[in-house]
Parts: sequence; C-alpha cells; structure tokens
Amino acid sequence: MSTTDAVTKDHTGTEDRAEPPAPAGRSTVRSLLRLWPYVRPVRARLFTAAFVAVVASCTGLVFPLVMKWMVDGPVAGHDTRGVWLGALYLLLLGIAEALLFGLRRWLVARPLAGVEAAMRADLFRHLQRLPVAFHDRWASGQLLSRGTTDLMLLRMFLAFPLTFLLVNTVTILAGIGIMLAQEWTLGLLLLAPAAPVIVVCWLFERRYAEVARRAQDQVGDLTTVVEESVLGIRIIKGFGRHRSQAHAFRELSRTLRGTELAKARLLATIWVVIVTLPELAIGAALVLGTVQVADGDLSAGTLVAFLSTALALRWPVDSIGFLLAMSQEAATATERYFEVMDSEPESAGISAGADRTDGGGLRFHDVRFRYPDAPADTPPVLDGVELHIHPGESMALVGATGTGKTTLTALVPRLHEVTSGRITLNGEDITAMPREELRTRVAVAFEEPTLFSAGVGENVLMGAGEGAGEAELDRALGVAQADFAHALPQGTATQVGEQGLSLSGGQRQRLALARAVVGSPRFLVLDDPLSALDVHTEAAVEAALRRVLAETTALIVAHRPSTVLLADRVALLSGGRIAAVGTHHELLRTNTEYAHLMSGIEEDDR
Repeated sequence: MSTTDAVTKDHTGTEDRAEPPAPAGRSTVRSLLRLWPYVRPVRARLFTAAFVAVVASCTGLVFPLVMKWMVDGPVAGHDTRGVWLGALYLLLLGIAEALLFGLRRWLVARPLAGVEAAMRADLFRHLQRLPVAFHDRWASGQLLSRGTTDLMLLRMFLAFPLTFLLVNTVTILAGIGIMLAQEWTLGLLLLAPAAPVIVVCWLFERRYAEVARRAQDQVGDLTTVVEESVLGIRIIKGFGRHRSQAHAFRELSRTLRGTELAKARLLATIWVVIVTLPELAIGAALVLGTVQVADGDLSAGTLVAFLSTALALRWPVDSIGFLLAMSQEAATATERYFEVMDSEPESAGISAGADRTDGGGLRFHDVRFRYPDAPADTPPVLDGVELHIHPGESMALVGATGTGKTTLTALVPRLHEVTSGRITLNGEDITAMPREELRTRVAVAFEEPTLFSAGVGENVLMGAGEGAGEAELDRALGVAQADFAHALPQGTATQVGEQGLSLSGGQRQRLALARAVVGSPRFLVLDDPLSALDVHTEAAVEAALRRVLAETTALIVAHRPSTVLLADRVALLSGGRIAAVGTHHELLRTNTEYAHLMSGIEEDDR
C-alpha cells in the first residue's frame, strides 16, 4: 500500500498524511540496484567515465611524488633548472587532471539525461495504465514529486555520487598505500581515525535514511497543496479561504523546514567527526614527522610528500558524509519511484475465447461492487445488479443521491472492476476483450467534464478514432449544441486553458458530450450529461441527442424528468439493486419510491 493511503481532511480542506518510516529491512544497495535496467543501455559510457575519473583522481596523487623529488633533488642541490622542470611537470599534471575531469563530465551528461527521460516516460506511461482506484488513493502532488524531484535526485546521483563513491575509495586506498610506502609509522598514525569514522558513517546512514524519506514525502504533500490551491483558486477566492489555505501551506512548509534542518544537523554531525579526526591525525603526523626529520631519520622531501598526500586525501575523506547523504536520498527516491511502478496496472482481459452469453446489448449479470479500500464489514455499493439494455435501446438510470449510479456507469468501461458478477456487450464479457477495444466500443461523458490544455477541436476529437476530421467534429458540436466553439477567437483551434476553466460550466459539459458522440460509438454511457445546461439549451441538446440515441445502445444517469424522457425505459437503483424497470409513466403509476423521487425533482425544478 502506498504511503498516501491513509488520508484525512482537516478544516482547511488539505490532506493530512501519515509519514511512514523507511521500510523495514531496507537496503540502500538493493534499492539502487533496481536502477540497473535503465542504466544498462549506457553502461559503456558510465564505466568509461568512472575509469577516467579514477585516472584523474590518481593523477592528483602524483603531485606529492614530484614535490618529493623536487625537495630532495633540485631544491636541496640548488638546481634552478631542476626546479623549473619540476614546476613544468606539476603544470602538465594539473592540465591533464582538469582535462580528464572535463572528459568525465562530457561522457555522463547526455546518457544520464536520457536515463532520466526514459524513467519519466515509463512513469507517465504506467500512470495511464493504473486503475482509477489507484488514482483515487494517491494525491496528485505525490505523483508529481516522484516524476520531477525524485528523478532529478536520481540523475544527480548517477552523475556524481555514484562515480565518486568508487573514485574516492580507489583514491583513498592508493593514497594510503603511497603513505605507508613512504613512512609506515606515520601511515599507521593516519589510519587511527578509520574505525570511529566507519562507526559514525553506519549510524548516520540509518538515521539519515528515515529523515530523507520523510522530507521527500513532505515535498509531495506540499506539492499537492500548491496544485489544489491553483486549480481551486475560484473556490478559495469565492469563499474567502485564502487565509486558511495560506495557513495550511505555512504549516506544511514549517514541517518540511524542520525535517530539512534535521537532515542538516545529521550532516553537520558527521562532517564534524569526518573532518576533525583526520585533521588531528595529520597534525600529529606533522609533529612526529618534523621530529624524525630533525633527528635525521626522515628526509624533508619524504615528509613533504607524505603530508601532501594526506592533504590530497582530505576531499575524498571529507566528502564521505556528503556522498552517503546523496546516496540515501537517491535510494529513497528509487523506492518512491518503484512504489508507483510496482502497482498493478489494469489487466488486459481474460482471453479471446471467453464464453458468450445469450442476449445482445448491454447486460449486468448479478453485479456486485465494493471499493477495494472499503472496510470489510461495510455493505457493497452495488449488490446483485441485474439489468438488460437491449440493442439500440436507451435506458435511464435513476436513484437517490449516493445509491451508486455513477459507480455503476464506471464499471462499463472498466474504470473500476466488478467485485463479482459479469457485464456483457452483445453477449461478450467485457473482461474478455482488451481494454483498448472495449473503450473504442463504449464512449463516456461524466457529470464533471474534464478538458485538457489544448484546442477545442483536439479535446472533442479525443473521442474519435484515427482519421476523424472537421466533418465529424462539426457533427458532434452540432449534436451537443456546442457551435459556440466556432465563435471563439481562433475557432475550434482556441486553447481552452487548464481544466477548461476559461469556459462556462455549460460550455464544458457540451464539449464533453460532443467528445462522447463524435466517434459514433456502439455503446454510450452518460452520467447526467445535461446538468449544467439552461432549459432552452437543454431542450435543443435533447432534440439532437435523440437522433444519436436511436443509433446506439445507451445508459444514461438522469436527475431531471426531461433527461429521463430521452430514454426508452427507466431503471430505478435503490439499496444497491435494481428495484424496478419500466417506462417513465409505468413507474410513476406502479412504484411509490420512483414517483416520490420524480415528484421531488419536479418540485425542485419549479
């Protein structure tokens, strides 16, 4: 289960999510190894870059050896030409080191940008295949942070910390070897801090992993609040809730700030230990080495080379804390990424050879449905629904608020999966056909129309197959009485803006209806498609829609008598079951619940 499953709402309307600790038995290496399928195609360049970086770093260890030769040779012998030659060697070594590090950067830049792009594309593709139930549970901000911040952390890790964990390890081992070869007693003295540093790093890694995970989850929560505040700006302004939203944002920001400060404190602690202990060891080696030089037991050049090597190892040693911190953040980002990627996508179907059943049209066979995250002791939303909509027939679905009408319509295109029972189209179980095929047969229009940041025409033609053009677009706009689209500044190419908020509610609903009918679907599922229309526009749409309904099999959720009258028959949904089926006039005469429901609606309309 995702880290965002447990969601409660506070008085501000924002989501308050429990923040879990790092997973039990968590292994940083095991987490990071899951990146290998993405890294494998570019492994040659990455391995080459790592080798180049190792050579560049080891080149820096040659500097002390050149300095030893200069001090014990040309400097001691007052050889000016030798000093200039040594200076030339140092210059050439410096240029070589710089060029090698530049080559490493060039080698990793393009392939790692490709790795990040591939992971982001896979995440987006997978999100499109995940069931609606997954998206109902997960906050959009959490998904956004995984597709942006987390992937950026992974690219940075692959570009720098991953390489330099190897480079610095090789450099430290090579440097220790050089120092032991020059003067083993001083070398052992510098190795003394190794044991406490290893213990501190182990403790740091465990504690930092928990804090890093908490910080990244909180970034997702903060992203959610920002996104909801932008999309819901009209509600916030309309109800004067900007202060409460600002308060919620400040609280989350303050919480994230505290977590980031906790990360900084942990990093500061390990830096104190990693920097202080080696510095003390270098100071002790300097004192002991100076005494040995004074006693004639050690040459001045050897001491200079020894100390220069020790100082050259300062950055590889000091960076341990920084590299471990980035590795932990990368491991956490990897876990968060694969939390989504490991979620089961929608199944493709049972098999092409599934049994067919008698009866065409759209049929519900003893359908039961319970939301996956609903408590086990709660009754199902739908409980034994039996309903048959004959080919070419339109059926209105009526019921009190909360009886499961929208849920029932969502089962037809398999936005949710039935808990038990079956749904068939022309006798074929919908689970027996690929989802892509099912959704070309069934067109839907929801009560809350969703439009994308694209042109009006693009939004409508999303409901059509390949090759649909202006003729189909004009026909659908005419059916939905959405000819206003031609009067927009750029006609049907006009960008409608995010969520289509630049249009009125009625305009958005008409465009959504046009999208549903543009492909001339064999089955049509409409969830109260005319709720946002005024009386005159509704009448015009109904007149045009009757011609479309005559050529398709339709299930229409209806809340108005005028919409009910569009259908050939009416089904009353009550208590999770179909309580009655008949024409509108029959049910008014024979069913008290239906008559009461319709009379209440008519009274509301008046």
